[in-house]
Amino acid sequence: MFSHWRAFEPIWMPSAAAGELEPTLAKAQVVWPKAYRIIRSIYPPVDLFEDIADPADWEALASAESKTNPRIWEHLGRLDLVPANRRVSGPGSSYLMAPFVHVSPDRHGRFTDGTYGVYSVGNQEEVAIREVAYHHARTMAASQEAEGWTSQFRMLINRIELSLCDGRPDEDLHAADSYDVSQKLGAKLRAGGENGILYNSVRCSGGECAAIFWPNLIEVPVQGDHFEFHWDGNRVDRIRNCRTNAIFTL
Repeated sequence: MFSHWRAFEPIWMPSAAAGELEPTLAKAQVVWPKAYRIIRSIYPPVDLFEDIADPADWEALASAESKTNPRIWEHLGRLDLVPANRRVSGPGSSYLMAPFVHVSPDRHGRFTDGTYGVYSVGNQEEVAIREVAYHHARTMAASQEAEGWTSQFRMLINRIELSLCDGRPDEDLHAADSYDVSQKLGAKLRAGGENGILYNSVRCSGGECAAIFWPNLIEVPVQGDHFEFHWDGNRVDRIRNCRTNAIFTL
């Protein structure tokens, strides 16, 4: 396991009662030489993030571009959710910006209700696969899709070296199917300026995950293998590595 961390003192924040101070989460210095994230391969990169040097100019340039391309704002997403000083540009930056600007309450997660984005990663390839397979299965079930192999996914890999709030000891943050407690905490930590939160993988025993709140905290990832998920009508039961044709059974 590529997981190394060092605990820090608890963060102190005002409690709800009479403004008293109470300890919440400790900090952990997370060092993962390889962190893994899986995204759908159908999502195209947005060239604006790659080509324009100064992210502070994006709105003005997009406004000008929209006069000839009315769909430009749809492609760019919610730029207002990422302050200019938090944005990233240059080669590969689309992979970092996308989860923060393309948000929806229909695509919520453990630490976001879908009104803002997070960059979610696992500390092992299997962690990323199992986490995404679970959520993909819920989407397939909700739309009553017929069984069969689904669209391709791509693996993104980068290094994570970051101080994160340590949510691993808190069982309430790891409920299997309820994100109410964890989403409220995620919103509170993000509003308080925290980098993100470290937690245990609920779908892959022994694995760890991180939810990171801002794109400028993350190294640009490189693309790894492509995968296909097999939907059996009830769950994702198999994963195929498109490069090696190896089948991974869940």
